[in-house]
Amino acid sequence: MSLLSWLVDRYSSHKKADMDYYENVLGLIGHTPLVKLHRLNKGLKPLILAKMENLNPGFSVKDRIGISMIDAAERAGILKPGGTIVEATSGNTGIGLAIAASVRGYKCIFVMTDKASVEKSRYLKALGADVVITPVSAKPGTPDHYVSTARRIAAETPNSFYPDQYSHPANPEAHYRTTGPELWEQTEGKITHFVSGIGTGGTISGTGRFLKEKNSEIKVIGADPFGSIYKTYKDTGKIPETTPYLVEGIGQEVLPANAHMQYIDEVLNVSDHDSFETARQLGRVEGIFCGGSTGTNCAAALRVARDLDENAIVVFIVCDTGEHYLSKFHSDEWMKEKRLLEPQKITAGLICETKGAHSPKDLVVVAPTERVAAALAKMNEMGLTQIPVLEDGRSVGSLRENHLLSKVFNDRDLLEAPVSKVMDKGFPIVGVDDDVNQVTRKLRIHPAVLIEEYGRITGIITRHDMLDTTGGDGN
Repeated sequence: MSLLSWLVDRYSSHKKADMDYYENVLGLIGHTPLVKLHRLNKGLKPLILAKMENLNPGFSVKDRIGISMIDAAERAGILKPGGTIVEATSGNTGIGLAIAASVRGYKCIFVMTDKASVEKSRYLKALGADVVITPVSAKPGTPDHYVSTARRIAAETPNSFYPDQYSHPANPEAHYRTTGPELWEQTEGKITHFVSGIGTGGTISGTGRFLKEKNSEIKVIGADPFGSIYKTYKDTGKIPETTPYLVEGIGQEVLPANAHMQYIDEVLNVSDHDSFETARQLGRVEGIFCGGSTGTNCAAALRVARDLDENAIVVFIVCDTGEHYLSKFHSDEWMKEKRLLEPQKITAGLICETKGAHSPKDLVVVAPTERVAAALAKMNEMGLTQIPVLEDGRSVGSLRENHLLSKVFNDRDLLEAPVSKVMDKGFPIVGVDDDVNQVTRKLRIHPAVLIEEYGRITGIITRHDMLDTTGGDGN
């Protein structure tokens, strides 16, 4: 079924009398479609399908467990009218809870680490939730850890409910009741491999349990960031010391109750670089705009598929939307800052946009008709040792502090002369899309290069700027 057909079928199947509508936004949760990969899997034999959980109303797989945990709490009498939901979250579970809470009339307080994207925090606030940010460096069990903070706030807040997605049985149960059956039905029971990240453990445990009950031969593969515990724990039964990683929403420092490892056949580690690059490629070559954990899942799925034949059907979870990460790995500037951007993708324009604090962001120039004294004053004020000379937007020369001062020292009358009388040759020009290697080659000979975009000089890159970019390595 095509995505368009799915949308038409989904919305036309909820008619009431002659009108077509859902009772509320919660009716949109689940029943997400599968989408076939066509280009990213080139050369691989199996059918690889993406489970499009980014099409839930909160744009993530966590919408399923938000309403599931609230329903369970209401049935148990734990969550009462006018209550407050308090949860520790990397963002998406909070969004799922906040959407359900807005429909049911509850307040929300969410605790996130400063690792979580600003987009998620703003999204939660837009849904009416309060957001508390804690340091990601805080260790489990310490007062500043985000889980400890959430527990404390819940204990101090009257009529509150702390879902604890890491141990609440309604988390994996939601996937056992919905995600697993959907995959079985959508693939006509032909699915052979299921790939999911492991965060709380709910998605992979609940879905994996259902699929294995249907067919014990189905392989359930966990995708885990390097630095998380799951790969080592699955292989050795021991919990290792964790190291930092940048992917959000998956991986763990301790083993949660909802990580039912008996349903997981294998765990594959995926690097931050491969996670982010795969996620970016999913958008660019498949049109699937997604988050970094989806990149982790897809990279693992592609790795699994290498050793399979054309009879295999591999399904991986598209966890959430890329819109939650526009300021992070979907930003070339952020990727460059984290040294995760491929060198050939670091362009002259990107280098200029991400200069260090020592360099002015805007292009500073002088005209050939300006007085030398005024040009020197401008260079001194801006802390510049070189400056381009432009006329009608074209490069006609340059001023270099050491050359200029030497000339003025020998003839002070030059201070009143026009810049054109003392300027050096202009700096070489590179295109805004030229890569870092082209820029580096010119800077080995010249102290700076100018950037041209659509026939206009728009920026300058100095050798100092390149040191910021490459850490001293020009390759």
